[in-house]
Amino acid sequence: MADSSTPTSESNHTIISNADPLNAPDLFFLQEENEERMHPFFKLCAPLYKYGMKGDWAAAKRILENNENERLKRAAITKGWSTLLHVAAGANHSHFVKELLGMLQNEDVSLQDIKGNTAFCFAVSSGNMSIAKLLLGRNQYLLKIRGGGGHLPIQFAVMQGKCEMTWFLYGEINGDEFEEPDRKSLFFSSIKTGNHRFALVVAKRWPDLAWARDQNNDTALHILAFNQVPLHSCSHCPDIADPIRINPGMKKHVTFQLVKHLWENILLKKRISEVIPIISEPFQALFDAAEIGNFGFISELISAHPSLIWEVDNKNHSIVHTAVSHRHANIFNLIHEIESQKDLIVACMVNLSNPSSSEPVKNNTLLHLAAKVASPHQLELVSGAALQMCLEIIWFEEVKKIMPPHLIIVKNSDGITARDLFTKEHEKLRKKGEEWMKRTSEFCMLISTVIATAVFSAAINIPGGINDGTKKPNYLNQTSFLVFAISDGAAFISSSTAILIFLSILMSRYAEYDFYKSLPLKLISGLITLFISIACMMVAFASSFFITYNYGSRVIPDLIGVLVFPPLFLYIGLQLSLWCDIIYSTFYCRTLFRSTKPMIYTIKDV
Repeated sequence: MADSSTPTSESNHTIISNADPLNAPDLFFLQEENEERMHPFFKLCAPLYKYGMKGDWAAAKRILENNENERLKRAAITKGWSTLLHVAAGANHSHFVKELLGMLQNEDVSLQDIKGNTAFCFAVSSGNMSIAKLLLGRNQYLLKIRGGGGHLPIQFAVMQGKCEMTWFLYGEINGDEFEEPDRKSLFFSSIKTGNHRFALVVAKRWPDLAWARDQNNDTALHILAFNQVPLHSCSHCPDIADPIRINPGMKKHVTFQLVKHLWENILLKKRISEVIPIISEPFQALFDAAEIGNFGFISELISAHPSLIWEVDNKNHSIVHTAVSHRHANIFNLIHEIESQKDLIVACMVNLSNPSSSEPVKNNTLLHLAAKVASPHQLELVSGAALQMCLEIIWFEEVKKIMPPHLIIVKNSDGITARDLFTKEHEKLRKKGEEWMKRTSEFCMLISTVIATAVFSAAINIPGGINDGTKKPNYLNQTSFLVFAISDGAAFISSSTAILIFLSILMSRYAEYDFYKSLPLKLISGLITLFISIACMMVAFASSFFITYNYGSRVIPDLIGVLVFPPLFLYIGLQLSLWCDIIYSTFYCRTLFRSTKPMIYTIKDV
């Protein structure tokens, strides 16, 4: 059996190494070859395990207080060598642990299971602060005993994303005793789990972590390149000491502070010739960030090292080319901040993949990239193929605005101009957009026709009838009749207008640039007039009902008048997503290409 003696006073000042023997529990009840000992296992250990999992201290106490069961307190009660303390700590039963500690010696608290985990490791992994403090109160050495995989307890807290536990343990342990693998593990694990505030503190304490690499040969900047500013509670940094100021227009988010600190540390302590390889191997972090639209990451790097904007990948793509390919407007807007030199990037010829050949298509301009159809992920930002087509045309037109006139008509190695490539690439999307627009218009026109028919019929069949003598409506002088007349007329006019609008959509040519403004504007106009017609029809119905049944009690007419409004709100709720997509693709997305604040080359003084 492994040595279970108490650690010496000399070892209490250092972190235990992976080679040290386990402080194993009593394995008396796990010896399967001895049938006499297996009987107590099922009689005592199995029930204890159940009580520990349920937190039933009273039942467990009855077994433990029996003098014949004294060795159960420090014995393994599972095949994995877990003691009762392991079970209770892992099950988050603070009261159970507190009572059990009263029966244990200090050395029993540090017993390890077959993987090397102490009960403290279990408490840390589950993030239970009260149990962790109880155990540390009995044995401070638990902080330094490695568990499964050779990890320290604080590493378990970081890997499990337990932020509060991480900060608590970091304050309890002397970080100077961490070995280099421990530092790297803490640093990279905190980044991967989103605890960027802790990663920033660790990076400041050990500056060489800025260019350290993990087991995948990635630096921290490579990992952060794929980060999309998580809204994790550990990531915000409103009160961190000595904050790093970030660029104007950027949020004060600790993720950006971490990127800025790492990048400036690399620039400060590495030669220029070493900087680019650090972020280029094993893959180019800058371009990976551009692909997913991580503008904060790119902004911090370029602010400190502006020449990065001229870097190109193996396809001769700059980050502006990558932004156009993956449709990230905020990164594309960087082109406006190098106004005097943007022609150098725009004039850069790049390669495109060729699905029909292993040889890439060469001599493509930036406009050729905009002419390629976007990925499904980007197209799905809005619903409906017609609105997706609208977005694609907007992108093509925005890129076209920055192109010199002679490059707009340049042909690639396949002899195709950007305009021809756009037509070829978007033919399927255009047809889908045509089908979607026609189907939507047909349904809406059908509803508009039904409404027009109903309100026209209501106008002929005047509610309340006509006076035989005067030939005037009986309720002509009542307010409710005036409301009916106005709402019925408005419903007929708006529904007729909607019919004409949707009819014009159905009769459209459905050319590419019809999707640019014409069709989306017609669609939203038709939907608005359709909504007005529905609203007016409901008001006309309520007023007509009030006129017809306003005898004696007014409860029923008033109730009907109130109940006509829920369908209107239901219509708004059901169509809100479509309306938002139309407004986004037709109006709002055009403003995304207007950069109002400088994001690079401008850094506030610290």
